[in-house]
Order: sequence, then C-alpha cells, then structure tokens
Amino acid sequence: MMIPMRTLLSVSLAAALAGCSLAPTYERPDAPVSAAYPAGAAYKPDAVNPAGVATADVGWRDFFTDPLLQRLIEMSLANNRDLRVAALNVEAARAQYRIQRSNLMPSVGLAGKETAQRTPGSLTPSGEATTSHNYQVGAALSTWELDLFGRIRSLSDKALESYLALDETRTATQLSLVAEVANAYLTLRADQELLALTRETLKSQQDSFKLTQQSYDIGLSTALDLSQAEVGLRTAERNLSQYTRQAAQDRNALVLLAGQPLPDDLSAALDQAVRLDDGMLPTALPAGLPSDLLARRPDIRAAEHQLKGANANIGAARAAFFPTISLTGTAGTASSSLGGLFDGGSGAWSFTPQITVPIFAGGSLLAGLDLAHVQKNVQIAQYEKAIQSGFREVADALAGRGTLDEQIQAQRLLVDASQRAYDVSDQRFRQGIDNYLSVLDSQRSLYSAQQSLVDTRRARLSNLVNLYKALGGGWTERTASAAGAAQPAQAAGG
Repeated sequence: MMIPMRTLLSVSLAAALAGCSLAPTYERPDAPVSAAYPAGAAYKPDAVNPAGVATADVGWRDFFTDPLLQRLIEMSLANNRDLRVAALNVEAARAQYRIQRSNLMPSVGLAGKETAQRTPGSLTPSGEATTSHNYQVGAALSTWELDLFGRIRSLSDKALESYLALDETRTATQLSLVAEVANAYLTLRADQELLALTRETLKSQQDSFKLTQQSYDIGLSTALDLSQAEVGLRTAERNLSQYTRQAAQDRNALVLLAGQPLPDDLSAALDQAVRLDDGMLPTALPAGLPSDLLARRPDIRAAEHQLKGANANIGAARAAFFPTISLTGTAGTASSSLGGLFDGGSGAWSFTPQITVPIFAGGSLLAGLDLAHVQKNVQIAQYEKAIQSGFREVADALAGRGTLDEQIQAQRLLVDASQRAYDVSDQRFRQGIDNYLSVLDSQRSLYSAQQSLVDTRRARLSNLVNLYKALGGGWTERTASAAGAAQPAQAAGG
C-alpha cells in the first residue's frame, strides 16, 4: 500500500523540479557615467603599474608598507565590531537562503497520534455512553506546494541574491575599515607632528617673551611690545593644549577601529611616530576605465545583487496569478488498539492533493505585481547611484593626485619665504629698527604656513588611501598575480 504513495511523490517531485520561472530575463542597466574619467588641468595621465596588476588586486600589505599600520589593520580585521556584525549578517542571510530553498523539497517526518472520543448515551443505539480510541503511526508528508510556475524558485533566487548582496557588503565594510584605519593612523601622525611643531613654537615664544620682558624692565621695549609678546606666548600655549587633545582623541579612534586595547609595544611605537613619511604610500595606482568599477567595487556589486533579487521577486508576483497545487499525505499503520498497530492488515495511507485557483482577491495580486515592478525600479536607481558615486569618488581622488603634489611644493616655498621674513623681522627688532608687532605677524605667518604644510602632506597621503579604496583595493591581504587575479565577486558567488 506504500507503492502508490511513492509513485505520486516521485511524479510530484519531478513536476516541481521542472517548474518554469516567470521572472523577466535580467539585463544589466547601462552605466550612467562617462566612458572615461575626467581630463583637464586637475588630472595627470593615468599611472601604469609596472607589474600589470589592477589596483583592486594590490594587497593591503603591499600598499601599506608601514609596519605599525600593518599591525593596526591586522588587529582591526580580526576584532572590529562593525566588520564582525557584517560577517554575522552574511551568515544569517545564508541560513535564510537555505530555509527558503528547502521549500522546493517535500518535508517528510515520522508521526504518531492517538484519537480518543467519548459519545454520550443519547447518541448511541444502546443508550450507553461509549469511548473509542484510534492509534496511527507512519510517515507524514506536510503540505507541499508544487512549484509549477516558479513562485518558490523565484523567492529562493531572491533570498540567494540578498545573501550575495550582504556578502559584498561585508567586503565593502572591510575596504572601508582598512581605509579608515589608514586615515586614522595618518591623522595621528600628522597631529603628533603638529604637536611637536607647536612645542618648538612655544619654546620660541617663551624665549621671545623673556627677552621682551628684560627689554621692558630696562626701558628698551614698550608695554605694547610686552603685551604682543604675551599674546604670541598664550596662543602657542592654547595650540599646545589643542593638539595634545587631538592626538589623544586620534589614539582613541584607532583603539575603537582596532577593536581592542593597543599592546604596550605598539602604543610606545606610536608615541615615537611624530612625523609623516611622505613616501609611505605608492603613487602608481592605475585607475583603469569606469567600466572596471562594475566588477571591482563591492558596493556596486551588492547593489546589482539587490537589483537581481527584485527582478526575481517579479517572477514570484506573476506566479501568484496562477493555480497553486499542494500535496498532503500519510502512510503507515492504524488500529483501534495500541497493540494492533503492527498486526497484519493494519496498513493505511491517505493522499490529499489540493488546487487553489485565484478568482477574486480584491486587486491584491495586481497590486503585488505593481509593487514588485516599483521595487525593481527603485533598485535600478540605487544601482545607478552606486555607479555614479563610485565614479565621483575615483574622479575626486584622481583630481587630488593631480594637484596635491604641486600644492605641497608651493606650500614648502611659502614656508621658506615665511621663515626668511621671520628671521629678518626678528633681527630688525633686536636691532631696534622695528617694533615687536612685525615679529609677531611674521611668526604667526610662519607657524600657519608650517601647519598648512603638515595638513596638505596628510591630505596627499589620505587621498592616495581614498583612491586605493575607491578603485576596490583592500579586499585581499596579498597582491594577486596579473594572470590569476581573482574577483572577490566570484569568490562570494561560488
């Protein structure tokens, strides 16, 4: 009596697996950006990597060669909570996809039940109340929908695309984390260099104030000269407190990104990193073509997966217009007594196919299809926006690379000129030719020019970090070979 049940299950399974899909054929939207990056006075010719490796395949250890920065990035990748949450979201999406995909297959379990019923005497021929028992044990097929029109398959495809999108989002989170750690490290070193510069300026202001105080005491300087000297001294003291605070806050930001307290040796090494190294990052980062961003930027790939999921959801909405066929069945033994469950002739089975044909749903099915189309259009806009944002980030970074070197050169010349002006004004003041106001103004100009030079040097390095991230770099630890560079998207979707 089990053979008909197996036959029906086999036929049903074949029909379900052969179900068609009503999802529209996916077509990637055209990229709403130019075929090449901008050109002009702000841009230099694109760099060429001698090894022939795309920027996205340059490992972060090969791009960030500073040992302290490498340790910080390694700690952050292992302990940062944002990255950990992103990874857990991927695991949750993978489980959700497996749950959704399991609906394609029947759910069979072993079930046993007892039915006890008491009938009052008024309803029995004998006029006496009776109690009956029924026992049943066997395999049970829960309600299983035959996916003839691809509704469940479309929902499974949508869950798969959501999982892949979150996996790409995790990769994007890693890229952002690597760039954030690098920028925080550069900011710390820049602020510590500014702190050292401010200490030197403070010492100079203290010496000038003492000299002016002595001159005032013997009547060679006026009270105005003394007040102006004190203004410079108090300004330097204020700036010292400001940069001391900023350096401490920069350290706190690094601890947060690293996800754990910094080891003592690393903390001591950071204390000694009091100057930016202008050559700590490579500048030969080939930008390639804007079309490369579609394959190398994880945020763009994530947006496309979301678009594919919305496309699959249209198939599920279309399938809702068609009949739904579901199967329910049991097979096993049944008896009125517990001891007779396995006696000869106790075999029993039931098979309950059901078909539901939508006739009137108050317009909900049509509204659901309209909603699916709108959601796809939303995802198209989000995908195009992701491409445009990526294009703008790369273009901005290229403009920075093309202009910051010249800006630094001009700023260095400005510092040299300001230094000469300060030396001359200080000499003229000591000779009694000019008052202290000219010294104070020239010293302010020199200090401001020195500060701007440090900030501009940091901006140049930070721009290289941002260009590396914008081109999709930071997803791998070591540089991939030019011939065998693996796409992170392929690894995620494999």
